[in-house]
Amino acid sequence: MAMRHEVQVRLIDEMLGRLDAGVNVDAGGLRRNPTSVYVDPELAARERAAFFAGHPQLVGLSGDLPAPGSFITIDDLGVPIIAARADDGTFVAMVNACRHRGARVVDDEQGDARRFTCRFHNWSYGTDGALVGVPKRDHFGSIDDACHGLVRLPAVERYGMLWVHPDPLGTIDVDALLTPELAEELHHWRLDELHCADRDHYDVACNWKLAIDTFGETYHFPALHQNTLSLGFHGNVSCYETFGRNHRFLLCRRAIDQMRDLPREEWNIAVATLPAYWLFPNVQLLPTVDGLFLVRVYPHPTDPGRHTSRIGFYLRPGVTEASEGAAKRAEQERTLAQLFASIIRDEDYVMSASQQATANSGALAEVVFGRNEPALHHYHNTYREALGMELLPLLG
Repeated sequence: MAMRHEVQVRLIDEMLGRLDAGVNVDAGGLRRNPTSVYVDPELAARERAAFFAGHPQLVGLSGDLPAPGSFITIDDLGVPIIAARADDGTFVAMVNACRHRGARVVDDEQGDARRFTCRFHNWSYGTDGALVGVPKRDHFGSIDDACHGLVRLPAVERYGMLWVHPDPLGTIDVDALLTPELAEELHHWRLDELHCADRDHYDVACNWKLAIDTFGETYHFPALHQNTLSLGFHGNVSCYETFGRNHRFLLCRRAIDQMRDLPREEWNIAVATLPAYWLFPNVQLLPTVDGLFLVRVYPHPTDPGRHTSRIGFYLRPGVTEASEGAAKRAEQERTLAQLFASIIRDEDYVMSASQQATANSGALAEVVFGRNEPALHHYHNTYREALGMELLPLLG
C-alpha cells in the first residue's frame, strides 16, 4: 500500500538526515522565470494545444467508476467527454455529443446510467457509446447504427488511474508517460483499491502554472501556513526526485520523529511524509495512510490569468468498512480533506492570485526560483522543453 519498503527506508533516512542537519534539497543554483509565462495569450494557446488538447489526460481514478454504468463528465479540455464503466466492466471514453444534431448527451458531472439519452430527440446510447435507440426510425430514415455511436476516444485504465486522450486519433502509453520506475512505484500504492469520497472545484484568478507552483516547495509553510499546515509539517525540508517529465516531492511530517523509535521494518513513508507526485502536465497526486488527494489543474479556455482546480478525495477499503472504528477513521479523513482543500483555496490560491495580479500589471519582468525550490525549476523547464523554448539557465 506504498512504494517498496527499501525505497521508503532510504527516503526516510534521507529526510531525517536533512532535518537533523538543518539543510534542504538543493537545486544547485537559482533560476529566473519571466512573468510573461503567466499572462501571454499566445503561449497560453500553445499550452492548451500541446498539454491538454493534444496530450493524454489523467481524468480520475478507478474508484470514480465503481460499477458498470457509472460515469463522469469532463469539460476542461475543449472537447466534452463522457468517461464511463461499460456494461462489461471496461473503461471507455466518448465525446459527449449526440450524433444526430450534436447536442450534449449527459449533463450531470457524475452518476449511474443504463443508457445515455439525448434530451433533444431521445436518441440513446449504450454505456459503451453504441447507438441503441432512434425514435420513429421509419420517419427519420435509414442510418447505419454502427457508424453513429458516440465518437470514441482513446481510454486506458492502468495502475488504478483513468487516462483519456481528447483527440480520437491520439495514443496513450502510460508507462512511457510515467517512466517504468514511477509506474512501478505508483502500482505499489494500490490506487485501484481507492473509493471516491468527495469532490470539489475552485475557479481561481491565477494562471494554471501558478496553481501547480504552490505544490512545489515547503519554504512557505512557516509563513503562509503558520497556523495550519506548519502545525503538522516541517517547512523547508524535503526530498525530491524526477522521473522523466514527472516528479516525486516529499513533504516532511512532524510525525517523522516517530520513526526514530521504531525498527526500520515498521517505517512508513505515509506516516513520516506526504508524497506529492506531479504527473505532467497538470496533476498532483498525494497519497496518505488512509486515502489520497487528486488535484487536476486546467487553464481557462481564453484567459491566461484564470484556471480551474478540481480536487478529488479518496479513501482506502479499510476506512470504508461498516464498523465503528472504520467510520471514525473515515470521518477524520473527511475532516482532514476539507481542511486540506480549504488551505489550498484560502491560503495557497490567495497567494497565487496575488502573484497573478503582479504579473498582469507588468511591474516585475521576472521572479526567482531558489536553490531550495527544485520542483519549480523542473516544472518550468519541463514545460519549456516540451514547447521547444529556451530553458531557464541555472545561475550560481
